[in-house]
Order: sequence, then C-alpha cells, then structure tokens
Amino acid sequence: MLWSLVKILLFVVLVAALTYGAGILMENGPGLRIAIAETEFVLGPLQSVIVAVLLVLAVWLLLKLAGLLVAVLRFLNGDETAISRYFDRSRERRGFQALADGMLALASGEPRLAMSNAAKAERYLRRPDLTNLLSAQAAEMAGDTPRATEIYKKLLKDDRTRFVGVHGLMQQKLAEGDTETAMKLAEKAFALKPRHVETQDRLLQLQANAEDWKGARQTLNAKLRHGNIPRDLHKRRDAVLALAEARDLLVDGETARAREMAIEANRLSPELVPAAVMAARALIEQDKPKQAAKAIRRAWEAHPHPELAASFAEIAPEETTDERLERFQALTSVRPDDPETRMLKAELCIAAEDFPEARKALGELAETDPTTRVLSLMAAVERGMGAEDSVVRGYLARALSAPRGPQWICEACGTVHEVWAPVCSHCHAFDTMSWKRPPAGQVALPGSSDMLPLLVGGSRPASDA
Repeated sequence: MLWSLVKILLFVVLVAALTYGAGILMENGPGLRIAIAETEFVLGPLQSVIVAVLLVLAVWLLLKLAGLLVAVLRFLNGDETAISRYFDRSRERRGFQALADGMLALASGEPRLAMSNAAKAERYLRRPDLTNLLSAQAAEMAGDTPRATEIYKKLLKDDRTRFVGVHGLMQQKLAEGDTETAMKLAEKAFALKPRHVETQDRLLQLQANAEDWKGARQTLNAKLRHGNIPRDLHKRRDAVLALAEARDLLVDGETARAREMAIEANRLSPELVPAAVMAARALIEQDKPKQAAKAIRRAWEAHPHPELAASFAEIAPEETTDERLERFQALTSVRPDDPETRMLKAELCIAAEDFPEARKALGELAETDPTTRVLSLMAAVERGMGAEDSVVRGYLARALSAPRGPQWICEACGTVHEVWAPVCSHCHAFDTMSWKRPPAGQVALPGSSDMLPLLVGGSRPASDA
C-alpha cells in the first residue's frame, strides 16, 4: 500500500515537471537553452520533446529497478511477493497434478502408486485434508490397515475432516466384525452429519442387529425428519421395530407394556401379519374381541395367512364347529378365490365333518397348486368320504414331496425362515421378510401352517353344544 502511494506521488510530480517544462519552452521561443557550468546547450522543440521522453523513460526504469530491489529484499525476508507467488503457483500446479495422478492410480487399482503420489502432493500442497483421504484409501486397497487407521485418526483432528475419519474407522471396524465399536462410531458419525443417508442406514442396520429397538426407532424418525425415507415405508418399519420391542418386553415379563407396543405396531401397519396376530391376542386378553377381529380382518384383506386364522379362532375357543364356521365367514368372504381362503374354508368344513363342502372349497387346487397342505387336506377329505386307503395314501405320499407353499423368505438373500423375524438370521438384513413361495428345494422346517387340521383343536362338535 505504501509503495503504491509513493509511485502515485512520483507520477504526479513527473506530470507537474513536464507541465512546468512545457511552459518554460513556450516562454523562451522556439528553443530551449540549458546552461551547465560555463557550457550552454540550445535545443530545438523536437530535441526538447525527445529529451523529455528520455527523461520519462529513465524515471520509469528507475522505478522498476527500485521495485525489483524491494521485491528481492522482501523475498529474502520471507514476505509474499510476485516472486514468491510465482514459486507458489508452480508448487501448487505440481501438487494438484500429483493428487490427480494419485486418484487415477487408485481408480486403476494401483495403491502403491497412489500412495506415492499422495505423499508427493502433500509435500507440494501441504493440504492434509485433501491428501490424507487419498492416502488412507490407497493404504486400505494395499492391505495396509494399520497405516489407514493412522491416517483416519489424523483426520479426526480437523473439524473439516472429522466425519471422514470417523466414517473410515467405522468401515474398518465393520470389516473386522467389531460391530459394537462400529455402532459407537456410527452414532458419532450420525451426530456429526445427521442428514447423511448412508450413515443413517448403517446405524439403523447396526441397531437392529443389536436389538436396540428404541435406538433404531429414533434413527428411523431422523430419516423421516430429514426427508430420506417415504412416509409409508417409515410407518411400516416403525411398526416392525415396535413389534420387535413388544416381543422382547413379553419375554422380559412386561406384559402390559408388550400389549401396548403390539397394538401400536398394528396401528402403524395394519397389513403386517405378525403385528396383527400379536395385537389381536393382546386385545383378546383385554377382553376386546370385536377389536381383535377387526385387526385380523384388515390384515387378512391384505395378506391371507394361516396365523391370522389361528388368532381368529382364539377369539372364541369354546364355540362349536358350526358356530365357528359361521363366524369365520368374516374371513372366508374376503378374497374367496385366494388359495389360503379356500384351504381355510376346507379345514373348517372338515372340522364340521362336511366333507363334500370341504372338497368343493378346495376345488382344483390339488391339480393346479398341489402343496403339502392342500394334499393333506384332500387326504382328510377322501378319508372322511370313505375313499379307499390307497387313495388316501396316494395323497399323503404326494404331500411328502410336494412344495410347502408360501413361507417367510428374506428378500435380500432368499433364506427361508420358519417364523417371521425383523432381521434375517442369514444376511442380517432389516425388514426384508416376505410371505411368498420359495424357490424349488428351499423349505423351512414344518410349522403350524402345515399341520392338519389347523382349526379342529379348540372347537367342540356341534352335538356338544
């Protein structure tokens, strides 16, 4: 700033001098007379102009030399100058070129070259926030985990790179199988960047695997709050977490709280079959049979399931078979062509010993959809109608090798589960259970849905009424 002011003042003085000289030249006629000691020079107008121009050039050159001298002195003193900026730009170009080469090497699968370029970039740029991440990723690719860990810990010291460091350490702990430490790091990463989708998903998965249902619900609510999950999916997954918490409370003997959580889960997702079953049983225990029946019916409308039928039977365990057949019309009238509805009606008719009606209910299922349960029902129908033993044995023999029909299957890995669970026991994916038919050769151990008949036990024959 001071040097700029000096140059401006010199320029003003020079202009003033030239103006003064021009005035003198005009007053002294056509020539300029200069006396030096006893020697006198007479210059014409053209010569005077040339002298003036040379004088200006001399002053300009003098200023430039003075500026260069000042810049050299400042450079030697360590101050920022044009010279230092030139060297800084050159160093910066080399640093960014090394950084780019390192990224390309990393993408090409050459970790050693990437680490070398990262070190070179650090020497030129002195920007650890840029170069440390490249070094850490290259070290991980090269299998040098201790080196990567060391670099990630360095990133923790800078506010700008702390999240990257925590995220990198979390990924390392996951790779090592240390899920407990990984979850703590995920919680810290979530606190640093609550909007980060990957961190939300990772924390939710770890909390679900650790059966920290309350923490998982808080993370899920954060995903909704930041707009990272559709509202309908949030309600379903919140219901899954509430149901899982209700199951744990039931095991711990907190029956009242477990009932509340089961009913809440059913409210959040009426179509979730396990939630409807548990909520219905909770409502039955609270002496609310109509609400229990309503919960089961709503779930049945979405997904007919044998567990729903079993829970519906529990509403009135002492009723006769005829009374049960009549009451179950609330379910059998819904989606009457669904195989599950038809099998349910057949079981009810078998329990009432109305075998012709049971066969009518099954229709052509034995040919079009011959599952273990369908063929077992046909064997019961044939025996009830007095068919020969060979016919009954034929259906039973076919039932042994027939597919078991829909089961709980993980959508992520295809593992078949005997019962529903919030987390897959094989791949540990959260909320991936679906009631559908497994691929050929994949079956779970027989559950209650394969037993015959499903609803006979617990009801009394009509003659006992």
